[in-house]
Amino acid sequence: MPIVTLTNVSKTYPSRTRDESEIVAVDDVTLSIEKGDVFGIIGYSGAGKSTLVRLINALEPATSGTITVDGVDITALKESELRKVRGGIGMIFQQFNLFASRSVKANIAYPLKLAGWSKPDIEARVAELLSFVGLADKAKAYPEQLSGGQKQRVGIARALATGPAILLADEATSALDPQTTHEVLDLLKRVNQEQGVTIVVITHEMDVIQTIATKVAVMEKGRVIEQGDVFDVFSAPQNPASQRFVGTVVKGLPSPSERAVLRDRHQGRLVTFSFRDGDSSQAQVFLDLAGAGLDFELVYGGINDIRGRAFGHLTLAIRGEDSVIDRTLADVGRRVEVTELAEEEAR
Repeated sequence: MPIVTLTNVSKTYPSRTRDESEIVAVDDVTLSIEKGDVFGIIGYSGAGKSTLVRLINALEPATSGTITVDGVDITALKESELRKVRGGIGMIFQQFNLFASRSVKANIAYPLKLAGWSKPDIEARVAELLSFVGLADKAKAYPEQLSGGQKQRVGIARALATGPAILLADEATSALDPQTTHEVLDLLKRVNQEQGVTIVVITHEMDVIQTIATKVAVMEKGRVIEQGDVFDVFSAPQNPASQRFVGTVVKGLPSPSERAVLRDRHQGRLVTFSFRDGDSSQAQVFLDLAGAGLDFELVYGGINDIRGRAFGHLTLAIRGEDSVIDRTLADVGRRVEVTELAEEEAR
């Protein structure tokens, strides 16, 4: 069952001057986030991602459309009623948003005090969360004494304090180095798998989506231009903007200029083999080529893995008799997609 549903949702802001038209931040968005998903929303700066998050947690009212969170139509609620909905949604931020004057323990305890928890219950919950995020020895430390990764762990613990069903992560790893990003994403995986929390990840980093998300929506100019299973969107993106994003982590066909460089460096016919989960393996393709007596070398591309499903594109320079190459490519083409990069394409 969807835990979050947006139906024809738009958000507009008044123009800043009389001569300007109104600003459309979110434009007729429809999507569903299933309970237990790690749902990625990706787009370049200004695509409308962060506005969409503020609509989901009701920090901004939608201009039109309906938003349902955990079975409740939040577009029909009063502000006093929205506070209860927000209590079931945790939030973590790019810049951590910790209280500098409060200890780690006090930062995590803050939402519990607001919710009216007793002191013994607060003590127990904070200790539990500190252990979960691996900071049991940092309870008395202050934010300035922590690394960026440790600060984000505190932010995650605080967001989980009241036991929300949904966690919104808005560019939560953008301020972190690659190693720390990996550690934080591993922690978010545990939040999802061990605590059953549905996570919505807002990011412009495609590798974050590849690492953690199960579903993804691509936004451009306020609209969702493509959505679906991460593997499907990554392995066969349909929209040009999605293709640009995927291209940051997945090498597809070499561009004309790249082909020209490859031809200068390598002899033979350039052929790209495109693999998807369930196709013949790259090892089998190599065996077929070698079995036909052809020489070949890998000159471009790579294979990616998303949750145990492989896909990618490998470009080979193949040498041998043209008739043998043609026959072998026709045979291999029955099992994987084969694209020969004709020499005139590089000119």
